[in-house]
Amino acid sequence: MTQIYLDDTLVNLQEEYDKTKIQDVIDELEQELIGLKPVKTRIKEIAALLLIDRLRNKLDLVSGNPGLHMSFTGSPGTGKTTVAMKMADILHRLGYIRKGHLMTVTRDDLVGQYIGHTAPKTKEVLKQAMGGVLFIDEAYYLYKPDNERDYGAEAIEILLQVMENQRDDLVVIFAGYKNKMDKFYESNPGLSSRVTNHVDFPDYTAEELLKIAKLMLEEQQYKFALNADKVLLEYAEKRMQQPHFANARSIRNAIDRARMRQANRIFISGDKILTKSDLVTIESEDIRKSRLFTKEV
Repeated sequence: MTQIYLDDTLVNLQEEYDKTKIQDVIDELEQELIGLKPVKTRIKEIAALLLIDRLRNKLDLVSGNPGLHMSFTGSPGTGKTTVAMKMADILHRLGYIRKGHLMTVTRDDLVGQYIGHTAPKTKEVLKQAMGGVLFIDEAYYLYKPDNERDYGAEAIEILLQVMENQRDDLVVIFAGYKNKMDKFYESNPGLSSRVTNHVDFPDYTAEELLKIAKLMLEEQQYKFALNADKVLLEYAEKRMQQPHFANARSIRNAIDRARMRQANRIFISGDKILTKSDLVTIESEDIRKSRLFTKEV
């Protein structure tokens, strides 16, 4: 158990850590998300920095005033929204935000269609997000330099002001594909300078996608028949090579279609007496009938 001495002041680090209960959130991250080791490591590092900053404030030490605004980059279906929810919980438990809620928006929620429309839309979103975390998905769509009549720049300007002047009451997380987000920040240096925590979410491996599929089935009280998991692994490997691959989202869609084929297979079985096993088992054929095995995406 670590103890920190400063003159006559004694701080028990473990007690402070336990008091915030952020380990509960970190444990949830480990349990609920397959893989993503670099992401989990980065979140732990941010949590550690914020905890030490909190202790320094308690001892009246100069605080680095850590920047809280973040950038989550990666492909769809890699857990960015889920991690943002956990990050909001951590920030709330450490006292950096009042409410701890997460508000998810896109360009359509912020940018208006005509003059005078964007400012009230953006300000209303910010009002609802205050005290929590504002998660802007596909944030690069806010900036369209090729369109002189686009109002995204106005929304960005309002965001910049709030991120600077009300940073004690709102944390903003920008999210999207890494290459597009890099260009987005290059085009908006004022924005880039205010985003200090960058977290890159890697694509899942086929083996990780199989684990995710098994968790999804378990949650819905289904299971794979013998060798069906190998067919799902083959599906994942093929799907990863196709356009518009969305990691866990694509696997969820595959599971939903397999359930539909299973239901249809049972339905057309006629007068067969069904067992519980029939109702909960996904067979290899339920996956292999996917059009992906015959050039279906």
